[in-house]
Amino acid sequence: MNRSITATPKFNRWVPVAASIAIQLCMGTAYIWSVFQSYLIISPTTPDALFNWPASYGTLAYSLLLGLLTVGSTIGGKLQERTVPRVVVIAAGVVLGSGFFMVRFVSQATPWLLWLTYGVLGGIGMGMSYTTTIACCQKWFPDKRGLVTGIIVSALGFGGLVFTPVAEALIASYGVLNTFSILGVAFLIVNVAGAFCISNPPENYKPEGWTPPAQKAGVAVQSFTPSEALRTSQFYMVILAFMCATAAGSMMIPMAKILGLQPDSGLTKEAAVAGVMIITGFNSFGRLFWAGLSDKLGRKRVLLILLVIAALSIVGVSFTKGYLMLAFIAVIGFSYGGFLGVFPALTADFWGTKNVATIYGMILLGFGIGAVVSSYVVAYFSAAKAFTTAFAIAGAAAAAGFVIMATLKPPKAKG
Repeated sequence: MNRSITATPKFNRWVPVAASIAIQLCMGTAYIWSVFQSYLIISPTTPDALFNWPASYGTLAYSLLLGLLTVGSTIGGKLQERTVPRVVVIAAGVVLGSGFFMVRFVSQATPWLLWLTYGVLGGIGMGMSYTTTIACCQKWFPDKRGLVTGIIVSALGFGGLVFTPVAEALIASYGVLNTFSILGVAFLIVNVAGAFCISNPPENYKPEGWTPPAQKAGVAVQSFTPSEALRTSQFYMVILAFMCATAAGSMMIPMAKILGLQPDSGLTKEAAVAGVMIITGFNSFGRLFWAGLSDKLGRKRVLLILLVIAALSIVGVSFTKGYLMLAFIAVIGFSYGGFLGVFPALTADFWGTKNVATIYGMILLGFGIGAVVSSYVVAYFSAAKAFTTAFAIAGAAAAAGFVIMATLKPPKAKG
């Protein structure tokens, strides 16, 4: 008996996609931390910054945000199972918005408040919205899972491109701390408004006029529960591959502007700022391009291509200067975005869409660990101007990810 439910013509399934795009755009501020840091922390290249803190204070704030994004994603996935996506997205907006708003109270003596507000609350709030919106839209588009995933997560990358000039302009007019508060209010409004357009389709939904194709290799026939996914070896292999794959991008994103401001970089200050916009722009485009391509070439094949690109491009940055260096930075962003577009679709393929928000939230543990470790590695070596060593480590991590992905096979159907 066919239990599939076909969409009614009254509801346009692109509505939750549009709302998710707006929400993910706001979360794109995660990719412009180097803009904020250049105004927050005094260094040889930023002598007019606000606080005389060690660079590690900024690294910790950014690492907490990325690390807690994993926690928030898991929380959001669990809450979505017990309630509806709308409630989760509203709650995420409150947590994220309040976290950014309270940054205005940070002072020289309270760096811990930056870690708590921007890092902890910002990361949890972003994570709650991130997986919830992805999972919802994947359920509406069983026919274009990779493409719609790419569209949603590309908005997050594009948000970095949009908010770089916005943040620079707001900082110039209101100061860096007040800018956080302004963005926090904006994020709250967008999340709450967008939440009313986000809902799950009926169970076993299929688009009108679409017939599910014959079962593809690597695509789950059944949906696994989170506990069942934890009992598959593929779950841990995907986490490790994700951790290795994103090392290059995780190193470059917080350092793009700072790297461009180095005296021997061959770039002007304006070009260094452009470096932030370049990596975020290509990050965004990579999410859409590679996720859509994975619908045709397969997730595994695309990920293997991306791992080769990531390894070569991060090593290439070490041996170039000026605009050629910016070109390599763009390629790093392009591959990094591809990973964040394809891994959610791979997760749905392997373990089904029913619990994908929770399972992908746990998969993001690899991304979180990789981001935190990579941020500290690059911060440690940058203090000694040894960027080449840090980037070589990221290249080796991508090579290790290639080996893991090359041996990865889909999990067996539940017995």
